[in-house]
Amino acid sequence: MKQPRPFQPRPLVPSRILRTTPRQIGGGREREELVELAQQSIAEGSKSFALASKLFDKPTREKAWLLYIWCRRCDDIADGQELGQHSGSGTLTLDEATAHHRIEAIRVLTRRALEGQPTADPAFDALGQVALEAGLTGEMAGDVIDGFALDAEGWRPRSEADLMRYAFHVAGAVGVMVARIMGVPADDHGTLDRACDLGLAFQLANIARDMCEDDAAGRCYLPQEWLAEADIPPGEHMKPEFREALVGLVGRLLDLAEAHEAAARSGASELPFRRRWAVLAATNIYGAIGRKVRALGPHAWDHRVRIGFPAKLKFVWQAFGEAFKSTPQPEPMPRWTRGELMTMARMAGPIAPMPQTPLPDEVV
Repeated sequence: MKQPRPFQPRPLVPSRILRTTPRQIGGGREREELVELAQQSIAEGSKSFALASKLFDKPTREKAWLLYIWCRRCDDIADGQELGQHSGSGTLTLDEATAHHRIEAIRVLTRRALEGQPTADPAFDALGQVALEAGLTGEMAGDVIDGFALDAEGWRPRSEADLMRYAFHVAGAVGVMVARIMGVPADDHGTLDRACDLGLAFQLANIARDMCEDDAAGRCYLPQEWLAEADIPPGEHMKPEFREALVGLVGRLLDLAEAHEAAARSGASELPFRRRWAVLAATNIYGAIGRKVRALGPHAWDHRVRIGFPAKLKFVWQAFGEAFKSTPQPEPMPRWTRGELMTMARMAGPIAPMPQTPLPDEVV
């Protein structure tokens, strides 16, 4: 009696029909469409960055917009927000599982975009487009996503080092990507370091300004060690009885911001004129936010600190004059360097898998 052949699974279609998905930079969308959507996103999401970006030459400006829309979309997905505005009325309510799934979705879509695959989301398709044009890497994007992951985990900084590592993820790493967009070579580590400094300065100023909004969302980015030194119980830093102590801690935060801002200004001297002008304009505007918070003291969080359009124009004009000058490096340079923050970020990440490649035979 003939024995039946063992069952072997077969594909549902002949292998000659199966094809890998072709590379479609920009998800198959026209670049002009992505640029238009990105321009709308930055105009609605950040008027300060939108104004500063207009000082770039057209190719750089468009690439900056394409990067911005990806950053904005990642932030919105991670927090369940739209253009940074939470849809609810108080503390963020994303449970841990939902937050984790959102971060994984960001990672998957980002990886597909960088591999030249369509994502069905124009913001991620925009990343694929600008990554090809500017040489952005998965490691650069991963550094930024890791910052969203920290927020999704409900993470809080214990030390100043933790605070600076977070600022590196959410802003310093973005500064490095912007520098690459502006044509800074991957091996020009000095200029990339200064671009990271600029992102750190922006983020620290944001934290100082947004104390009230972050508290309403159940977040606090002041290091726990700082709060303990000031005798402020966890979660109570916005209460009136601790306002004077909070002013001191925010002053300490702004000291860090201003140190990194000064370092960033020296790096701008290495850029072509229009790019230098745009960077200095953004630096002036964001630096003014921090200085206004400091000047208002205990009243800094009565209302959200804003820089009006006339003042922004003044800072843009001021930057025009500054762009003709070379700014020396400050003495001393900031305590926290890009190299140190990158090392901290890698050490805090998952352990890399063991290589599976067999070792070559020894030659006798």
